[in-house]
Order: sequence, then C-alpha cells, then structure tokens
Amino acid sequence: MRYYLKYSLRHGSDRIIGFGPAHNIKASLSAIAALLSIAIMTSVAYASPSVHTNYGSTLNASSCNSQNNPLVRVSLKVTNDADSGFAGNAWANDNYTKNIEVWQQSSNSFCAIVKYDGQFVTYAGPSPNNGGTVGAGVKGTFEGGYQATFNGSLSTVLKTKGYIGSYDFKCDTSFNCPGYFDWLTAYFPSYSNFAEPYWAWNYHAGNNGSWVNASTGSSGDITGN
Repeated sequence: MRYYLKYSLRHGSDRIIGFGPAHNIKASLSAIAALLSIAIMTSVAYASPSVHTNYGSTLNASSCNSQNNPLVRVSLKVTNDADSGFAGNAWANDNYTKNIEVWQQSSNSFCAIVKYDGQFVTYAGPSPNNGGTVGAGVKGTFEGGYQATFNGSLSTVLKTKGYIGSYDFKCDTSFNCPGYFDWLTAYFPSYSNFAEPYWAWNYHAGNNGSWVNASTGSSGDITGN
C-alpha cells in the first residue's frame, strides 16, 4: 500500500504501514481505523484486482472545489522509497515522479491533490496484500495518489511552480529513510488537522499480478518470482 498503516502504521518516520510510498503519518486515527476495517472485511482475489480505481476522476481540482489556479503546482523525483504492505514489511523499492497541487479553501485551510507515477522492484518476503510471498527482483509499475485537507500557512522558501528537484530517500527495509523529504512540512511548516479523504494506488507486475490499494477497498496481490 502506498500508505503508511500506504495505512497499518506504514513506513518510516512518517508513514502508516500497509499503505504505499512514504507519506504523512498525520493521517487521522479514524482513517486508520477505517483502513484496518477494510483490510479485515474485504474479500481479496489474488490474481486480478476486484476493486478497480478510476483515481483520475477523483484526484483533480474539482475534488478541492476549486476553479482557481493552485497556489502550489510542483513536481519532484523520488528514488529509493520503501513501500509498505499489509504485513508491515517493506515489500518493494519505489522510484517515482510526484506531482503536487495545492488550492486555498479559506484563510488558513487548504486542499491538495498529490499524484504518483513510477516503478517498483520487490524485496523477498510477504506479498503486499499479505496473501502469499513474492521473490526478490520482480519489477512493475504503479500510479495513484491522494487528496488531503489541512490547515496552515504557506511558506515560499521553495518555489511554488515547476520542478523542485530529485530526492533520494535512501530507505532501507526497516523504513529508515535518511534522505526523506516531506513536501507538506516544507511548504506548510506548522500545518494541522491533516486528513486524507481519498487515496488509491494501482500496481502492475505482469504475470506476477496486480494490486489495488485504496480507501475504497483493496484487492489483488503481487506474488511469485
């Protein structure tokens, strides 16, 4: 899952386990509880996902109720991010492009759409949906992202438009990521009331299967060698 807990307490310093690439651990406890409930209650098919996400229809400006230009519209490249699975393990190493757009909703409230597009290589161990095992070196692609709402004040230390660089997270399989870059803290240093109304990631690994990890339900898996 591209959630930290990507979400069962995902990775590293700020992820919840079981949900995808590193992202923010400040997701609400209610969201985490809902995710665990989905993980327990959802019937999983381990070949082709039974849950298909048309995430593009949700992850856009209309989800932030805005027809205005975003205050922040930036992209960055991330390498060596550890991806967490439902077993709490780092099941893959991720490299991806992240696109971030943030709209102001009121004087101190904001809505963000964050999208990922990249590749992964598996580590040997439990499969991401914990339905079996996966060998080392299975390669695939993924895409997806999340919507976030929060309160705060915008800092303009970094530029707010265009490409902001490449970040090597240097994550190990214990989710230690000494090079981790948190875009939210960088642009909104004192943010609060972070919530993620929606997230979805689609993973594809050819004959090794596909996996969907989403707030609306998770299914499928990536297994084998």
